[in-house]
Amino acid sequence: MRRHALFAWVFLLPTLVIVAFVALYPLAQTFYLSFTNARLGSSAPAAFVGLQNYTDIAEDRLFFSAVGITVAFTLATVTCELVLGLIIALIINANFRGRGAVRAAILIPWAIPTVVSAQMWKWMYNDVYGVFNDLLVNRLHLLSRNVAFTADASTSFPAIVLIDVWKTTPFMALLLLAGLQLIPADVYEAARVDGASRRQTFVRITLPLLRPSLAVALIFRTLDSLRVFDVFYVTFGSRPDMQTMATYAQQNLVSISNVGYGSALSVAIFVVIAAFIALYIVVFRPEEV
Repeated sequence: MRRHALFAWVFLLPTLVIVAFVALYPLAQTFYLSFTNARLGSSAPAAFVGLQNYTDIAEDRLFFSAVGITVAFTLATVTCELVLGLIIALIINANFRGRGAVRAAILIPWAIPTVVSAQMWKWMYNDVYGVFNDLLVNRLHLLSRNVAFTADASTSFPAIVLIDVWKTTPFMALLLLAGLQLIPADVYEAARVDGASRRQTFVRITLPLLRPSLAVALIFRTLDSLRVFDVFYVTFGSRPDMQTMATYAQQNLVSISNVGYGSALSVAIFVVIAAFIALYIVVFRPEEV
């Protein structure tokens, strides 16, 4: 056992060194800079300011607005993607002709780079030449006038949620499909023999056995949603009322060149994400999953 453990550490050591270099060192550097007044491109050396940056965060309304937008976006997108992804996974898990082609087709939105899909949807949302306004106003006559979906405050949030749901639901469906295919077929055979209905089979067999895949899918998508940057930046730029935590931190780090405060914001984002992961651990209890 000792020899096996020694071999395991020998093989893991190169990976641990790489992880420490590309992840742990930048993380430690971010923590350090968050206690300084460092500025990008400044010739003056960074000075230690203690908790001043974190005190400023506590009074920063724009940051708390960004947190609210990010959390609301996460809850909306992850919920929609979970429901739609589960429905799609159940459909393509069934045996029917052309199932392979359908599985490949649903991955197309996920395969498109996020920046490309966000710009594509931004054009479709345009109030002058966008396809949505043409469809809703000129063809279906559901709206009386053109709407700037990404510029109007009342439609901006639903518009960005729709973009992400379209883009990421296939990924959720793929993860859940993998979980469905791990469920033994004889379990369903036994349920049919016992006279269980489809609803009873789904609630008492499919969902409990799918719980590990659900946990993994939720954690992955929650992490991605809380760190969302590109789709918001392409669609809204640095618009104050539609900034996420990541776009606000980027604005302070790069646009304003306030490295110290931007690093403190990055640490705050880390804490928020860690809180969500802790919540998932409590809810799903990995030792039971």
